[in-house]
Amino acid sequence: MHIKPNNKAIASSKDQFDFEIRWHPFILNPSAPTEGVVKEKFYMEKYGPQSLRIEARTAEVFRSLGLDYDVKGLTGNSLEGHRIIDYAGRQALDKQHALVEEICLGYFTKGKYIGDREFLLEAAKKVGIEGAEEFLNDPKNGLQEVYADLEKYSGSISGVPFYVINGKRKLSGSQQPEVFVRAFQDAAKEN
Repeated sequence: MHIKPNNKAIASSKDQFDFEIRWHPFILNPSAPTEGVVKEKFYMEKYGPQSLRIEARTAEVFRSLGLDYDVKGLTGNSLEGHRIIDYAGRQALDKQHALVEEICLGYFTKGKYIGDREFLLEAAKKVGIEGAEEFLNDPKNGLQEVYADLEKYSGSISGVPFYVINGKRKLSGSQQPEVFVRAFQDAAKEN
């Protein structure tokens, strides 16, 4: 779910294309516990030996961006994160994007848990999301919107991040910025 490569590709292509970024939920493991499980163990159980290859490829992408990929910490139910991301998008798409970046940096490079309410509130405050604590205090807030988006968008997704460009071009998993730039160019040719 890390977005730095996408940001780098967008920055290098802003003079050629117009961008509007919207984030939609995808819950990789709907049955994951809210209290979280150790990432390394979860990935090994879910993907088997392939998890080592996925981890190595992801770490390579992170290194190319000057970041250290961290599989320490917990993973688990991401519903709270999706609720606050949806809420941020109702305030402004740029705030939503900044929040997703902040959550991803914490989760992928600092061992933060995406289901930790305090971490989510800290990230929301950092990017200027107003009323985040009040919003999350009611567990029903945003659920209808998140579930509607899940039904609408996640049918063919098998991994994250998952990008759809101009409603057609699709990219899944961590990618180098050059891959995004080529996808932008190909999508522009198709329109």
